[in-house]
Amino acid sequence: MPLHIVEPEIATGEAAALFTATHQALGVVSNLARVMANSPAVLKGYLGVVTTLSAEGTLSADVRESIALLVSQENGSDYCLSVHAFRGTKLAGLSAAEAHRARRGHADAPWAAGVLDLAAVIVRDRGTVADEQLVAARRAGLSDGQIVEVIAHVALNVFTNYLATAARVDVDWPLVRHTD
Repeated sequence: MPLHIVEPEIATGEAAALFTATHQALGVVSNLARVMANSPAVLKGYLGVVTTLSAEGTLSADVRESIALLVSQENGSDYCLSVHAFRGTKLAGLSAAEAHRARRGHADAPWAAGVLDLAAVIVRDRGTVADEQLVAARRAGLSDGQIVEVIAHVALNVFTNYLATAARVDVDWPLVRHTD
């Protein structure tokens, strides 16, 4: 049985204000945001992290979306794959081929490949990163601040993957399956 979806049209108080902020930040109030609104603190925290990392972080939109695609593929989250395939190709400038390669942890640019190599290790090994992997990330050109941002993006995407799966959120984006 799926978790309850909070409808923006009947939301009041903090939930209504958060839906307005969600629309301003993301351009849409997705089904996942409607599930998050069951706990306004969760939706507020999510929006805070997403908007701060986007506005103040050093990773470009295409790299952030590539991380999201990789993590969603690893976790088998069709909902999040659908979101990030759309956002990556329509908003962040990834080609369909680049988005598909990102799902497998591949990128053409050496720096982006270093980001995805690190993100893959983080998601697959649940945060365990060997010294050699940190050296490889730095050799690829990542600063310690960027390494921290990669970890933050992996963690954020693991959260949304898990919530979308646990809540059985209906996909409200063009469907992309992890089995494709």
